[in-house]
Amino acid sequence: MEALTELCDIIAENPKQFSEKLAWICGRCPQTEWLLAESPRVSRSHLNAVLAVARIISKNPESTDNRAKSVVTDFLSAVPASFRRSFWPHSFPSQSISAFYCDFLSYLSCASGLSPEFGTEVARFTGEVTSSAQSSPVSTNRFPSGQTEESSPGSTVSSKSSSVVVNGGSIVWKSGVDQLSFEFSEGSGGSNPVFRQHVASFEDESIQSLEMQEIAFRLITHILDKVKIDSKLQDQVRFIAKKQLQSMSVFLKSRKRDWNEQGPVLKTRVNAKLSGYHAAAKMKIKSLVSLETDGKTSKRLVLETLALLLDAADACLTSVWRKMKACEELFGSLLSGIAKIAVARGGQPLRVLLIRLKPLVLAVCSQPDTWASNQGAMIESIFKTSCEIIESGWDKDRAPVDTFIMGLASSIRERNDYEEQVDKEKHVPAVQLNVIRLLADLNVAVKKPDVADMILPLFIESLEEGDASTPSFLRLQLLDAVSRIATLGFEKSYRETVVLMTRSYLSKLSSVGSVESKTSAPEATTERVETLPAGFLTIASGLTDTKLRSDYRHRLLSLCSDVGLAAESKSGGSGVDFLGPLLPAVAEICSDFDPTLDVEPSLLKLFRNLWFYIALFGLAPPILKAPTPAVKSTSNSANSSGSMSGLQAVGGPYMWNTQWALAVQRISQGTPPLVVSSVKWLEDELELNALHNPGSRRGNGNEKVASTQRLALSTALGGRVDVAAMNTISGVKATYLLAVALLEIIRFISNGGILNGDSSVSASRSAFSCVFEYLKTPNLTPAVSQCLTAIVHRSFETAVSWLEDRISHTGKDARNRELTTYAHACFLIKSMSQRDEHVRDISVNLLTQLRDKFPQVLWHSSCLDSLLFSVHNNTPSTVVNDPAWTAAVRSLYQKVVREWIIISLSYAPCTSQGLLQDKLCKANTWQRAQTTTDVVSLLSEIMIGTGKNEIWSGIRTANIPAVMAAAAAASGANVKVSESFNLEVLGTGVVSATVKCNHAGEIAGMRRLYNSIGGFQSSSTPSGFGGGLQRLISGAFSQAPQPEDDSFNEMLIARFVRLLQQFVNTAEKGGEVDKSQFRETCSQATALLLSNLGAESKTNVEGFSQLLRLLCWCPAYISTPDAMETGIFIWTWLVSAAPQLVSLVLSELVDAWIWTIDTKRGLFASDVRYSGPAAKLRPHLAPGEPEESPESDPVDQIVAHRLWLGFLIDRFEVVRHNSTEQLLLLGRMLQRSTDLDWCFTRHPAAAGTFFSLMLLGLKFCSCQTQGNMQKFRSGLQLLEDRIYRTSLGWFAHQPEWYDVNIPNFCQSEALSVSVFVHFLSSELSDSSHSDSKGKPRESGNLIDVTDHYHPVWGEMDNYTVGKEKRKQLLLMLCQHEADRLDVWAQPISSKDSPYSRLKVSAEKWTEHAKTAFSVDPRIAISVASRFPANAAVKSEVTQLVQTHIVDLRTIPEALPYFVTPKNVEEDSVLLQQLPHWAACSITQALEFLTPAYKGHPRVMAYVLRVLESYPPERVTFFMPQLVQSLRYDEGRLVEGYLLRATQRSDIFAHILIWHLQGEAVHETPKEGSIDKNAAFHEILPEVRQHIIDGFTPSALDMFTREFDFFDKVTSISGVLFPLPKEERRAGIRRELEKIEMQGDDLYLPTAPNKLVRGIRVDSGIPLQSAAKVPIMITFNVVDRDGDHSDVKPQACIFKVGDDCRQDVLALQVISLLRDIFQAVGLNLYVFPYGVLPTGDERGIIEVVPNTRSRSQMGETTDGGLYEIFQQDYGPVGSATFETARENFLISSAGYAVASLLLQPKDRHNGNLLFDDVGRLVHIDFGFILETSPGGNMRFESAHFKLSHEMTQLLDPSGVMKSKTWHQFVSLCVKGYLAARRYMDGIISTVQMMLESGLPCFSRGDPIGNLRKRFHPEMSEREAAHFMIHVCTDAYNKWTTAGYDLIQYLQQGIEK
Repeated sequence: MEALTELCDIIAENPKQFSEKLAWICGRCPQTEWLLAESPRVSRSHLNAVLAVARIISKNPESTDNRAKSVVTDFLSAVPASFRRSFWPHSFPSQSISAFYCDFLSYLSCASGLSPEFGTEVARFTGEVTSSAQSSPVSTNRFPSGQTEESSPGSTVSSKSSSVVVNGGSIVWKSGVDQLSFEFSEGSGGSNPVFRQHVASFEDESIQSLEMQEIAFRLITHILDKVKIDSKLQDQVRFIAKKQLQSMSVFLKSRKRDWNEQGPVLKTRVNAKLSGYHAAAKMKIKSLVSLETDGKTSKRLVLETLALLLDAADACLTSVWRKMKACEELFGSLLSGIAKIAVARGGQPLRVLLIRLKPLVLAVCSQPDTWASNQGAMIESIFKTSCEIIESGWDKDRAPVDTFIMGLASSIRERNDYEEQVDKEKHVPAVQLNVIRLLADLNVAVKKPDVADMILPLFIESLEEGDASTPSFLRLQLLDAVSRIATLGFEKSYRETVVLMTRSYLSKLSSVGSVESKTSAPEATTERVETLPAGFLTIASGLTDTKLRSDYRHRLLSLCSDVGLAAESKSGGSGVDFLGPLLPAVAEICSDFDPTLDVEPSLLKLFRNLWFYIALFGLAPPILKAPTPAVKSTSNSANSSGSMSGLQAVGGPYMWNTQWALAVQRISQGTPPLVVSSVKWLEDELELNALHNPGSRRGNGNEKVASTQRLALSTALGGRVDVAAMNTISGVKATYLLAVALLEIIRFISNGGILNGDSSVSASRSAFSCVFEYLKTPNLTPAVSQCLTAIVHRSFETAVSWLEDRISHTGKDARNRELTTYAHACFLIKSMSQRDEHVRDISVNLLTQLRDKFPQVLWHSSCLDSLLFSVHNNTPSTVVNDPAWTAAVRSLYQKVVREWIIISLSYAPCTSQGLLQDKLCKANTWQRAQTTTDVVSLLSEIMIGTGKNEIWSGIRTANIPAVMAAAAAASGANVKVSESFNLEVLGTGVVSATVKCNHAGEIAGMRRLYNSIGGFQSSSTPSGFGGGLQRLISGAFSQAPQPEDDSFNEMLIARFVRLLQQFVNTAEKGGEVDKSQFRETCSQATALLLSNLGAESKTNVEGFSQLLRLLCWCPAYISTPDAMETGIFIWTWLVSAAPQLVSLVLSELVDAWIWTIDTKRGLFASDVRYSGPAAKLRPHLAPGEPEESPESDPVDQIVAHRLWLGFLIDRFEVVRHNSTEQLLLLGRMLQRSTDLDWCFTRHPAAAGTFFSLMLLGLKFCSCQTQGNMQKFRSGLQLLEDRIYRTSLGWFAHQPEWYDVNIPNFCQSEALSVSVFVHFLSSELSDSSHSDSKGKPRESGNLIDVTDHYHPVWGEMDNYTVGKEKRKQLLLMLCQHEADRLDVWAQPISSKDSPYSRLKVSAEKWTEHAKTAFSVDPRIAISVASRFPANAAVKSEVTQLVQTHIVDLRTIPEALPYFVTPKNVEEDSVLLQQLPHWAACSITQALEFLTPAYKGHPRVMAYVLRVLESYPPERVTFFMPQLVQSLRYDEGRLVEGYLLRATQRSDIFAHILIWHLQGEAVHETPKEGSIDKNAAFHEILPEVRQHIIDGFTPSALDMFTREFDFFDKVTSISGVLFPLPKEERRAGIRRELEKIEMQGDDLYLPTAPNKLVRGIRVDSGIPLQSAAKVPIMITFNVVDRDGDHSDVKPQACIFKVGDDCRQDVLALQVISLLRDIFQAVGLNLYVFPYGVLPTGDERGIIEVVPNTRSRSQMGETTDGGLYEIFQQDYGPVGSATFETARENFLISSAGYAVASLLLQPKDRHNGNLLFDDVGRLVHIDFGFILETSPGGNMRFESAHFKLSHEMTQLLDPSGVMKSKTWHQFVSLCVKGYLAARRYMDGIISTVQMMLESGLPCFSRGDPIGNLRKRFHPEMSEREAAHFMIHVCTDAYNKWTTAGYDLIQYLQQGIEK
């Protein structure tokens, strides 16, 4: 309904703008036809809609359309129908109908006042409504015949209209009332027949008519309330009401037996009738409001009405229906009306009322059950009426009020003859008891001292004059009454009462043991045990006057002291019996007493005496934790021993009333330290001895009692002080020390040790402030000093126990617990500056223990304030000049501060830095404070980071790279410039604090300027307002805003919201967000938000909420590292400066995190295209359809998530011990992140972030042992299982590499996984350690597992065993992953992995494989790929795959485990699954085409399905391999695929034809040998022809033009051969001029994406060759998919007489390596230029652009590469030279990896090219794999060429120590590792060419050796070491230089 009301107000403000909404609401109202129906019934929605329309009209009647007005008038005209109950919704009570009419008429009245026209329209209906309400059938009641009909005053009124004035206006409402007559008569009143006739007339009325009557009366009452009506009409209303009231008395006097109806029917009729009377009474009262005050007629009517109402009220009291709720409500309404009339009129009506009211009051009080629930409503009504009349008449006409009060009071003085009741229980009339209570209630309610002075003497007199015959019940009631009157705080009555009660209590004590006490009535005991103590408690609870409370406190404590002294010598348990009942009152009066203030010595001694007797009598609750037996609920007299022993008082059981124990706890909170004097122990002991009664058996001389007390004291101190050490302590002093121990320990038991005083919990309220007071007493004896020190430690233990017991509390209780912890910590911090060294040492000791047990104090603002700035400020001024003390305190302070900050930084560096910055920002005088100077000097020495100068040992949260990165962001420092960083805490803190202060100052300055010039016009806000003004007034500190600043806040909020939304829009459109502008905007918005936290104005709450939400969400929306760093900076600022916002901020961050899951961003970008290498290498080396590249770099979003996660881990460490609410928020985030459906990215750069999140999850789940998370333990265990499953899910895919161009990133990734491994190892170690001790395992399953099905793991047998195996598996995999990432991060490190040396048995490997397969088969396959040399794993995985093959059809990686040459040979049934298997990679499919698989039909069918599933353009790359597969294509299946593919792609067809032509090499077999290639060569032309035959006309035309064009170009070589060399260039030009371009769709065969636009005829160059004439021609080309106007040159070499197929193979491998390098992000360069065989020993070779060979470079200079680079790129050290060196380095490393694998020889300087930016390119791969020049003499023994001149560039040091050399080797290692990952694909590519006849396969075992060079048996670290050795071996090897020399001598190729 609130929302509808707000909508109505909005529509009323803009009715035209929201006309559709208004029409919709009108449509929800009951329509006219509906209302005019015979029996309409409206719904609740109808009524709400009518009220809504009426509200809108009341706000703006002129602008509202006519439909809305007609809706209201239509409903108004239908009001007469509403008098029937059937008109209203079901279960719609009368009160709801009344409330509806009240609101409806209020709206109409308001609208009529605003719009006269509308008022006139409404006036037409209102008079008729009123008339119909009176003249309807409900307004007539038939009486028996014979009764006279009394005419109404309006019977003579004609049908003329009556005027009704609305709200003082002059609007005439028409009334069609002709006559209103009723036939009521009172009847004769007594005879039974008459009553029966009346009852019969009542029974004739239907229930419906009674309900209509009630509704009509209520409506008339509302009309009278809202409008002024004609006086005649008012008379008619009054007459109706009068007749109803007369009828009421008759009705109430009826009896049940007078009715024919009985049971529920009668009850319903009576309820309906009473409700109608109730409405009539209200109508009557309302009708008197408009009467003139002084008119005689009005006075008569008032008196008459009063009489009627009083008669009716009296009838209610005596009626048989009085116990019905409706009758009680009627009685209350009558009295309320009576009071309202009498108070308003005063004078005679008031006096009449008071006369009639007294018997009414007494009548109510005379009933015994007056205060019971069924009569409570009537006495409550009497009470309210009496109070109202007394308060009103007190000043107007006091005499009758006094008479009324005294008349009631005198009733209690009426004496009964109690003596006649000797033999029976004395009975007190109920009226006396009830009147006493009523008078006490009246006193308390009216709060007038004169009333108290009038009544109290009568009560006191009754008490003092009472004798033995006076009933004790009466005394008890009187005592309760006087105590309640005393609470009013009127000094006279208070003192009289307290003196009386004190005297009475002591008299009871003095009578103990007397003869009278043995014969006293039980009520006397009740008076002593209950009534008097209850009276004392009532006074203590009710007194509010500070002076009187202080007096009462002194009196009560004195009474306790007197009682203790008097009772101490009594036999029995009188001490307990008399002191115990007083304790609740003492507790209450001490509840507001601040024990830390200066206390008067006399009061302090009284407190000491009280606790002395509490200890002596054993009234304190036990302070030792022990099983507590049943406790008695009330006190009983103790046995003859006199009291409990002190030992039992300490250890229990507690034998007394539990309320006394609670009272003692409350008293402890308000008791000051019991240090009465400083050193006068002798005098103290004398005083303490005086507390013993001379006749006591507990005196100082009783050594047995003393020993008992010393034993009790030792027990209370937990045995810290032996009893033997207490021999010097007397018995009374032992009792005193026991009292001190009980007091101080109970302080902490009761509420954790927070003293009374301020409502705020601060250090000054810590109970340690009391405990430490005892330690300050000088010259104590050693025994006493030991006891006091032990008391301090016992108190601390109790405090810790109290805090630990409440760790599971939530809400307000949890907040109170935390405040208590912080208060104690702050006090202990401040106590470190005490003069006494002993006190300082204890403070530090306790503070350290508290910090270790409750780490949350490390990050609490008040604790840090106390630590940094308040220590020295609390030192006494008298000792400032003590140098020794100053030095000692400063040294201690420095030690504690440094340790504190280092620990806090090690766990939560973000929050710690934020807090330090906040303190520096707020402490405006920090540079001048001596204490802060000390802090600054400490902070300047503290550095955190990834360097070697770590300041803590072991692995802490801050060691997690994500946390450290977040800490860097929170510090505001730029740490991206180096590989390792160190944050200098003070420096960054000061800088960031200054920045924050500046932003706060900008906001404050803008606010002041805005207010000084009266604000800006909203329509003309100056541009640049956020910049110029901020620069103008920077540097000021923020101030709390004033209410007039609301417009300023609104303006700035709107500006910041708009700017932040613009940033988000820019990011979502793919634009780049200006990071400095974004950071400045966020910082200013944060400063604005924080500057308004202290504001009282709440007008901009929604705006600030929106701003806070944007500040939390914007970094997530933008998802860049820079934006996230800004986010962490401002989030840390917010949570540090405004702890009250922490939950809100964290809630928004968790929502934003979940949003990134739903939108698949960053860490949760689960789409394949975000998976890095696996997506980029599809389908050549990885299975799956090729994917489009993502719009943005996924690594940026992953890094953003990493920073974000670091902040959340930091927050977790801060809140894990104290905020269940925030923990549950993090739990929600973790639960959503670990859904059983995988939602994470597969990108390898996410490994560190992923495992950091899993680490947070495991840390979170470890909280299940904490008290505050115990109730969530089963949920946490389920979450833990989900985390383990998710963690294992990371290993469901093949391991990948990725190199990120971010300093320190790879190291961070490795460290992140290592930290996870460390945590997992320690968890497993702790688990096994607990098992070894035989303790029950904490990891037992708490989840309800039905039928062995687990909600996370599915089917399972033994949860515990399975969980342990899964943990072991996860640990092994994570160790391996950490190993891998460490190698990648530190590729040239010489260290071995600690895990690589672990020995694992074959059985354990088998178990790992089984466990992995049970979780996810892909994990098992991944395990096998991670450990390829492990035979046990491979064997087990093979068996598992083949056993569960049906379930693995979607896993292409499982193919090698059942598609094997052996299974093919045996035609295994497993191969039947291939038709259903997911597509594998192309290279995997190519392997199945090799002879080993014998062309098995199912295998071939699968391979062809895989190839056809990919676009032909993707398969074109492997055309040489597909052509070779035709050798084994017995079923011509491959041919079929090729023909189908050619129909799908013309380019595929062209490339295929060229390769078919290139294979047509005619070799003459040796004599006597068989030509094994004959069949292959025969099929090639057939396939070619089939392709051509399948061309469409257009495709055939394209084919003809393309091939003719390049055939002509290629043929030029043959034309040139006969020409002399000097004429060949001109010959080329002539031939080129003959060639014409035929169409614009011709393309370069080596690069189909390049369209030929023409030939540069003057570019033809004949190349050197021994027997052939290759030519180089340059074409003009454009990019097929690019801008066709962008024409570029591309040179190609056309060879005739050379076989290019081997170059194709080598460049295929290089191309695959390039793709691998790019996919893994490696900055390695290789250039696989295009080569295409176009026929028999013919081919086209692309020319590498902008290059020259090393030999050509040597022709122009005598220097080496080092000198050439300086000539071309500038001096060493210049930017251009170093860039060229870098290019040479990355290209050399790329070709080093390629050379290692391909083994290319003939690497002379003519085959090495250098481009114009310094990059190396290898060409001419005539000798690869096993072949080499010189008859395969393999003179070039190095794996790759690294000549001396190369090493000069790569290694300036010359000894392999330079940075560039290490970079080169690192890149070589990474390139080699990346290539190893795709070893099988590379080998398959080469293996398919094995039968091709290429020279590289002519000798040895090329495939076997290629595999060996990959070293699959090596671990990653071993492979890295191997590659390092390869680089070292190649370094300036002599065979390399020797081969260059040979080439120079033989061929003239420059060295």
